Amino acid sequence: MASVPSYETLKLEHSSTVDRVAEELRRALFDGELEAGTPLREVALGDAMGVSRSTIREALAILVAEGLATREPNRGVHVTELDPDSVHDVCTARAVLETAGARCWPQAAEADREAVRTALEDFAAVTDSGASPAELTAAHLAIHRSFVALTGSPRLVALATSLTAEIRLALAKVDRIRRNAGAQVHSHRALVERLDADDVDGAVGELARHLEDAEASMLAALRLPPPD
Repeated sequence: MASVPSYETLKLEHSSTVDRVAEELRRALFDGELEAGTPLREVALGDAMGVSRSTIREALAILVAEGLATREPNRGVHVTELDPDSVHDVCTARAVLETAGARCWPQAAEADREAVRTALEDFAAVTDSGASPAELTAAHLAIHRSFVALTGSPRLVALATSLTAEIRLALAKVDRIRRNAGAQVHSHRALVERLDADDVDGAVGELARHLEDAEASMLAALRLPPPD
C-alpha cells in the first residue's frame, strides 16, 4: 500500500506551487503582459494557471508584499500603479542613499568595493546573454544596491531594496522600450571607473545625472507628467 504523504511534505509541495505561480506572475508583469492597474482576479488566474483560488491568493500576497501588486478595499488586487509624485519621491530617496554610498568609497571595506565591481560584471554578463526584462532589471538594480552597501549599513541597504521594489515595474518598462542595455552597461562602467580612480566627486555627479535621467525615463515610459 502506498504511503500517505506527511503534512510537512504536503505543505512543502503547496509552498513550491505558490512560489511557482508567483514567479510566473512576476514574469508576466516584467514582460509587460500585465500593465499597471490591471486587475488580478483570483478565479480567472486560477483557471488560466490550473491551480486553486487559495494558491493564487497566496501568490498575490507575495506580490503585494514585494510592491508589485496593490490590494485595495472594494477593488481587490491589481498591478501597482505609480503617480508622478511617487516616482519623484522614490528617485529622490535613491539619490540620497546611493550618492552617500559613493562618497564612502575611499573608506569602504574592500569587500564592498569588490561587490560593486562584481555587480557591474554580472550586469554586463546578463546583458550579453539576451536575458529577460526581469533579469536585466534585477541585475541593474543590484549595482545600485551595491553603491548603498558602501556605507556599511545593512539598514540602509534594506531601505534601498524596499524603495527599488516600488519602481521595478517602471524600470522594466524603460528597459523594454530602450533596448539599450549595452549603453547602460557602458554608463555604469564609466561610473565605477571614476570610483576606482578615486574621483569621488565626479562619480557622485555622474550618479546624480544617471538617477535624474532614470526618473525622466520612467515618467515617459509610464506616460506620466513631471511632478508639480
